[in-house]
Amino acid sequence: MSEEHGSLIKTPKQLIVTVFAVFFIPLIIILLLIIYDTSHTGSSALNLATSNALIQPIAKLDFKDSSAPKVLKTGEEVYKSVCSACHAAGVAGAPAFANNGAWSARVGKGYEALLSSVVKGKGAMPARGGAAPDEVNELELGRSVVYLVNASGGKLAEPKEATVEKK
Repeated sequence: MSEEHGSLIKTPKQLIVTVFAVFFIPLIIILLLIIYDTSHTGSSALNLATSNALIQPIAKLDFKDSSAPKVLKTGEEVYKSVCSACHAAGVAGAPAFANNGAWSARVGKGYEALLSSVVKGKGAMPARGGAAPDEVNELELGRSVVYLVNASGGKLAEPKEATVEKK
């Protein structure tokens, strides 16, 4: 009988070489491809930062104790959580953060008019900047208005809690 269908591996040495080739050669090829890719795209720190930004979650769940007292947010916190989506880059006609020219005409209208625009919505901006009333109250929205205006050269005073409650 002929050995046409016999095993290709006949000695232990051939077995060791085959196992090495099957497992380690693909790993070496992948490593070389990674080295090639990172050498052409710039620093690996930049790639890592870009990768981290791309894999960030779309939304975050923020569980709160409903029986705990409400802690009021600062204007900067409200800006970062609600307003920065549009005002950081000036999206959809929103005046950009710290852009004195874009805010100068609006500052002349006064705090009450600006707060009214935020609460009711104006142009592409939804009412309350898109935040739910139980997420951000009117005092916190007022603080964010002051934060935005003062970052653009305005001199508004921080609103007091009693001022907002009168409305």
